[in-house]
Amino acid sequence: MQKDTGSGGPSTPRLRRRKGSNEVPPELDKANGGRLLVNDRNKYKSMLIRAYSSVWMIGGFALIIYMGHLYIWAMVVVIQIFMAKELFILLRKSHEDKHLPGFKHLNWHFFFTAMLFVYGRILSQRLVNTVTTDKFLYKLVGRFIKYHMVTCYFLYIAGFMWFILALKKKMYKYQFGQYAWTHMILIVVFTQSSFTVANIFEGIFWFLLPASLIVINDIAAYIFGFFFGKTPLIKLSPKKTWEGFIGASVTTMISAFVLAYYLGRFQWLTCPRKDLSTGWLHCDPGPLFKPEYFALPEWLPGWFPWREISIMPVQWHALCLGLFASIIAPFGGFFASGFKRAFKIKDFGDSIPGHGGITDRMDCQMVMAVFAYIYHQSFIVPQSLSIEMIMDQILMNLPFEEQQTLYMKLGQSIMERQYGES
Repeated sequence: MQKDTGSGGPSTPRLRRRKGSNEVPPELDKANGGRLLVNDRNKYKSMLIRAYSSVWMIGGFALIIYMGHLYIWAMVVVIQIFMAKELFILLRKSHEDKHLPGFKHLNWHFFFTAMLFVYGRILSQRLVNTVTTDKFLYKLVGRFIKYHMVTCYFLYIAGFMWFILALKKKMYKYQFGQYAWTHMILIVVFTQSSFTVANIFEGIFWFLLPASLIVINDIAAYIFGFFFGKTPLIKLSPKKTWEGFIGASVTTMISAFVLAYYLGRFQWLTCPRKDLSTGWLHCDPGPLFKPEYFALPEWLPGWFPWREISIMPVQWHALCLGLFASIIAPFGGFFASGFKRAFKIKDFGDSIPGHGGITDRMDCQMVMAVFAYIYHQSFIVPQSLSIEMIMDQILMNLPFEEQQTLYMKLGQSIMERQYGES
């Protein structure tokens, strides 16, 4: 629908704005000095609001990292819930919902069913390791793991039947649209989140470094675009500039190399978590996190304070993560920008002043989390079987009685070999 602007021509379609958003749609920004951030008259006010929110987010994030794996996982769950909430309401129509009492709760039924399935698969072995010393809990957890898949299946079937029974005449199109939209959200949210949680328990380092690189890239792109941005980068995001993109890429690569060195010095960050406890971790960090020393060239002047430098092998891997975070991951943001334009909204939500919603902050993180997991499994984790992997399979798949039988047979076999050789 178009309306007269008073100048004899139709106006451009209006974009819906989320309540509390501090930025204006790009189409309306033309009247404010141009689309680019460097020309925005309100950019300093927006920058202060954004900086204030960023300080609080970074401070809270650092505290959660210090508290450990379980708290980071809890943070991921909270982020998932907020993302799902923002996406669920995106296609909701209050008029239709009035005629479908309780229908919107079906979204959350599927959401928590998916959560039970995904995290049950990822954390089952760690749950077993946590309760091994308690016979009652061990049996209870064993039953849960054994019937986990069938439980989740029947929960899903219950939701499916609920949906069918809730169908109403003249509402079919809306209801089936909501059903399809819910499943798309579950795929998007839980695909990236499952990789994120897997990274956390492989070692906080493999979660913290990729996530930090996205934050650094985002901040650097904003700052370089704020002061130097002149050349538009992509039409989907009119405020993104080549100056911001290139400046952020260089900053991210340098930060990846330096940050990997400092994060790799702490066992709390590098040790994998094999259970769901919160105790302190001790482990052999492995060759990736052991510094290698390189002599500097002799032609350096005598006043130069260093004659050798130490580099951890993991720093070279960090460069690969930094390259992806600076070049490929931003396309997650471009995708989100195109998605918002398709639905004519400015932000997914307004829960973070100056930033929009949680989903607005997680667009690039979703892409980065998947890559970090795939990279870790492909180039970091040893491909051959290890004692730990075999033990994990035994503890996860065999009941206690069969584990005892295996123990006795293994001991008997070792004794026969020992005496046979002697």
